Amino acid sequence: MSYYATIVTILGILALVAVALASGLGLALALPAGRGRLRDALDGLERHVIGWAWAVSFIAMTGSLYLSEIAHLLPCSLCWYQRIVMYPLVLVLGVGVLRGDLGVWRFAIPLPVVGFLIAAYHVTIQWMPNLDVGTCAVGAPCTGRYVAVFGFVSIPTMAGAAFLLITALVMLLRTLERES
Repeated sequence: MSYYATIVTILGILALVAVALASGLGLALALPAGRGRLRDALDGLERHVIGWAWAVSFIAMTGSLYLSEIAHLLPCSLCWYQRIVMYPLVLVLGVGVLRGDLGVWRFAIPLPVVGFLIAAYHVTIQWMPNLDVGTCAVGAPCTGRYVAVFGFVSIPTMAGAAFLLITALVMLLRTLERES
């Protein structure tokens, strides 16, 4: 197996893990007992949550740069829009890590939410190209799937999974800040 196939497979596995973690975290945050358990489990470790969110954004940024700059996959317009919201997250969350500021969620939350919505639309038009409203008029087609790890994990699926996990982690920060 080549480096490309190995890296893409690892990114696909990380995307599936991210969706599982985000789902579990979202469920825990939705339930009062779950919030209490999370608060107790993370007592004194709140700063780590910012670091985890930063790590997810950094891996997503590095993965997108690998795919375009080393694997030479041309990003479509929707991929660029997802990058526009992912790359600043690395900076915003990085500053949050350095400052140890749980309030970083206020600045970070719009970015992964918008990114997830773009990624969800992108995945939708990959599976149903007739729903495309002309977002990719020129260049690389947004409906094309250059990667299909396990037959269904595409590049926007990976981005959407990262945005989903970052959103869940940032919402956890919000909960921890409000309850501390």
